[in-house]
Amino acid sequence: MIIAIIVILFILWILGYASLAGISIPNITLFTINSHAVTLWEILILVVIGWAIGILPRPLQAIASVLLLLWVLSVLGILAIAGLSNIIVLVIIAGLIVSIFL
Repeated sequence: MIIAIIVILFILWILGYASLAGISIPNITLFTINSHAVTLWEILILVVIGWAIGILPRPLQAIASVLLLLWVLSVLGILAIAGLSNIIVLVIIAGLIVSIFL
């Protein structure tokens, strides 16, 4: 189950954040908060990360919850560090991969 979450999250990250030269997928803006657009890809990533937090063991749930909070703050522009949301999603993917081996 966790492998499926990792694959889905990685695909969403590739399609939502990383731009591929040959593939043109529209970035649909659902709404804006604080003059920052919240897109469909970000909502889908939020749902998958929430699903992953529910499956993880208790100590890793706390770490993933903090990372989720930081990700939401960076998407909404409250933490204005360039590329922070990309880095946090990659850290969550790496944490999920590590949790397989624990």
